[in-house]
Amino acid sequence: MFERDGFLTARISDIAATAGLSQGSFYHYFDSKEQIFREVAEAQEQQLIAAPVEPSDDDRELSVHETIRRDNRLYLERYRDAARLMGVIEQVSRYDEHVNAARMATQQHFADNAERTIRRLQRQGLMDKRLDPRIAADALGAMMSRFAELQFVQHFRTYDFDDVAEQLTLLCLNALGVPGAPKAAGGRRRPSTTA
Repeated sequence: MFERDGFLTARISDIAATAGLSQGSFYHYFDSKEQIFREVAEAQEQQLIAAPVEPSDDDRELSVHETIRRDNRLYLERYRDAARLMGVIEQVSRYDEHVNAARMATQQHFADNAERTIRRLQRQGLMDKRLDPRIAADALGAMMSRFAELQFVQHFRTYDFDDVAEQLTLLCLNALGVPGAPKAAGGRRRPSTTA
């Protein structure tokens, strides 16, 4: 209902009917439409940060390039696959403190992981040591989340998904000063009609 109608116009009677419940039964489990939406939003945010369903035994042997590419692609896939709901979450997060806190917890999760990874790779000499790991992690996380919203929710431009994943990976690698980061192939890519 939230995906179809949006938060403001979704009605408890429709939510209850879709779930096969009476409105009275709905209120046995939830106090309000806000409460059920908050739980839906929290569950969706948990989906974004969940580990891959089938972790690979090869993960320990992935290069920095491959790890960033895999992680970026997974985030983009999950965001894209839930784009309609993510659009509603993004909208509601701007005025509902609880939903905003769930959204910020996801951002914090990615930022903390990225910061730890950047620090480790700086110690190993695999990333530019001049970068402040926290600022770099926050900036790249903001780029990823805002680009995903622009691409999959607001449809700012239409690009091929594989091109988006690759270009964002190249941006991350180059921004982090990863030695031997692959250079973008060819010239500038134009928006395409496939998503």
